[in-house]
Amino acid sequence: MVVCGDDGLAHRLAAELRGVYGEQVTLVVPPSERRVRLPVVGRARAASAALLDRVVNANAAVSRAARNGAPVDSERVVEAAEVTETVLADVGVERATALALVYDDDEANIRAALTARRLNPRLRLVLRLYNRRLGQHIEELLDQAAALATGDGVSDASTVVLSDADTAAPALVATALVGTSKVVQTDGLLLRAVERQPGGDGRVAASGLATLALLSAPLNYAGGSESGEQGPQLLPDEAAVRAARGRGAVVLEQVSYSGPSMSGGRGVVPAFSSLFSRRLRWSLAGLVGCVFGLAVALTVATGDHPLHATYETLLDLFAINEPALNESTGRQVLQLLSGLLGLLLLPVLLAAVLEALGTFRSSSALRKPPRGLGGHVVLLGLGKIGTRVLTRLRELHIPVVCVEADPEARGMATARRLRVPVVLGDVTQEGVLEAAKIHRATALLAVTSADTTNLEAVLAARSVRPDLRVVLRLYDDDFATAVYRTLRAAHPAASTRSRSVTHLAAPAFAGAMLGRQILGAIPVERRVLLFAAVEVGGHPQLEGRTVGEAFRAGAWRVLALDTAVAADAVAGSGSGSGSEAGGGDSGVRGSGLVWDLPDTYVLRREDRVVLAATRRGLAELLGRRRRESAGA
Repeated sequence: MVVCGDDGLAHRLAAELRGVYGEQVTLVVPPSERRVRLPVVGRARAASAALLDRVVNANAAVSRAARNGAPVDSERVVEAAEVTETVLADVGVERATALALVYDDDEANIRAALTARRLNPRLRLVLRLYNRRLGQHIEELLDQAAALATGDGVSDASTVVLSDADTAAPALVATALVGTSKVVQTDGLLLRAVERQPGGDGRVAASGLATLALLSAPLNYAGGSESGEQGPQLLPDEAAVRAARGRGAVVLEQVSYSGPSMSGGRGVVPAFSSLFSRRLRWSLAGLVGCVFGLAVALTVATGDHPLHATYETLLDLFAINEPALNESTGRQVLQLLSGLLGLLLLPVLLAAVLEALGTFRSSSALRKPPRGLGGHVVLLGLGKIGTRVLTRLRELHIPVVCVEADPEARGMATARRLRVPVVLGDVTQEGVLEAAKIHRATALLAVTSADTTNLEAVLAARSVRPDLRVVLRLYDDDFATAVYRTLRAAHPAASTRSRSVTHLAAPAFAGAMLGRQILGAIPVERRVLLFAAVEVGGHPQLEGRTVGEAFRAGAWRVLALDTAVAADAVAGSGSGSGSEAGGGDSGVRGSGLVWDLPDTYVLRREDRVVLAATRRGLAELLGRRRRESAGA
């Protein structure tokens, strides 16, 4: 495996492949990376820099040993300013199984991918691209080039384009919302998980399709960590769920997806109520009432028909009627009043035109938080991650106010398109959070790229609202744990969570390098539960076994079946089984998937299943198949 990148995701991915999957990994990083920015703070920064220096120096020794014919270790770090053909040849792309290009620059990843595909048409490529549409075209182009070069068919996993922002955004959004489930969404599939708290007897009531995890035991000592005295238990069996007391559970509750629609505000023509201010609308209403009153008075004074009287009043209003010289005194007075009303109408009409033009002009400009706004989410940062989080919040119809210091940030265009209020300013300055109505918000999402900025924003928000739910994007796990402990001790009644984007995204990239489709990841405290689509064929742990037999507590669990033929088979096998799944028709169907499988259903070689797995559990599935293939 070869991993090329310039930020923390590359290091996290390489560690995931080596430590979890036992792969031989070559890491390509820029020479200046250890001197530009390391994803840690404080004293850990110096320790990390020294560690990286030792790794680079050790790699140089390994390279010299390789040239001298000595045995080479499975870990290798190569420094290169950019990924050129020479660099790719030096790291052995021609013999590599997979190549991950996770640079922060889309263009650099595409350029390196085109070169690598030419050097090795059978190489499995995993690209990190933020642009979704461009990623689809690049994926098709690289697969087509591989098919032409090899002369045979290429598997669907030969080129995979992923985005760390898309992988992490659902978990960040779900963590910030009260009562909103943790979700994993991909290609029309929605996996929804909710936290259930124990009842009066200390147990969680059985509900949902499956119990994904048991949460930590309650904190009963000062300064406890997020995992508590007893950490979370992923994928427990029924006996563990029944025996658990005083522990919450993460339950798979809903798995259907109907395609969320965006809320209003995306239309080109604004609503009538937004064209004119309330004062102007009342002025127009008063003028209309005066015209109606003058028409009634003219009808009474002259005895004319009401329609003719209204017509005469409008002519007088616009000063285009003949003077009432030989008319009665009442008619002359009404004509003078109509003329005076016409003079008052001119500035009102001019104000209406100006307000309408200003509304159309500001329809593409940034909105300010409206008065009386409450129950919203304050989103700090509109970079790559913040933009994806903003889109997901609006898909869920959650009111949101954004805070961004850079008026040219990536997500500003998205905020204008979605008509989301934005406060421009540095969050570290006084009054910025107050302008975002932080005192009325339900949650704060701090997802800037600077850990210190996120931490300062959370501390400032907690000084205004001690019970505010906060979610921090922090890179370093040790620093995140320390921050969590301190905030939890200072504000025990408030919800505090710290999330690392690379921690959430790395499993999906690692699974793609191993040829598996990782649908997403759901964080369970500081651990991650993966959802993957796996072919049953070639996996002795699954093939020929029933769903109940294939389940391994703490490792993996089959959740759904992804074939129409298998769906019919489920109905047949469960019709008379009387299993806990409720029979063949109890399976929840949606998006071509069959959920809540009966334990008696036998997994066949041609089946494709969706399973939940821990990182090591998925590594065992993939690693065993890889070792068997190597032994054959």
